[in-house]
Amino acid sequence: MRARDVDRAQVRSERRGHMDVANLIIRLAEERDITPVLEISNWAAMNTAANFAIEPESLEDWLESWRDTHAKYPWLVALDEGGKLIAFAKSSPHRGRCAYAYTAEVSVYVHPDSHGRGIGKALYQRLIPMLKSQGYVTLIAGIALPNAASQRLHESFGFKRVGVFERVGWKFGRWHDVGYWELALRGAATPPERILSVAEATME
Repeated sequence: MRARDVDRAQVRSERRGHMDVANLIIRLAEERDITPVLEISNWAAMNTAANFAIEPESLEDWLESWRDTHAKYPWLVALDEGGKLIAFAKSSPHRGRCAYAYTAEVSVYVHPDSHGRGIGKALYQRLIPMLKSQGYVTLIAGIALPNAASQRLHESFGFKRVGVFERVGWKFGRWHDVGYWELALRGAATPPERILSVAEATME
């Protein structure tokens, strides 16, 4: 699989006891995707406590983040059959110091019109194996509580709840706790290997 190849994923989504089938295009994000990606993130920022931004974030900041990280930390997007970007999942550095190099944080956001269709799961089904193939050892997900849907999603991939930071976010007139979930991709008994770039990990 090459970095720019397009995968068509048949996604079974479950909604109120019946199954729908959606044809998604899931691929690596490109610079042109950052505008609709940001629109989804900004909607979450303005309408939910899942995103701790309290005002719309700028396109310039998100472009800078994508340019700085996407070579080693993959960003994925999901497009519907009409080519509309409806969700994204991304990885990012956990901390800046070098000993953290084998740990990545992950997050996923879905357009509100597409919630409950299994799109987040489809994105993680691509993102998590990609990060493992790059050589990452541990994945971290932070979830503003309560968020049962996000908790179920992460736990379905084997993430374990490892702690809670209490009263760390003030939004919508109240304090919010943040829980942290961890997924071990490799055993701790052996030294880590070199982290591959996204391009290296997705080459045939």
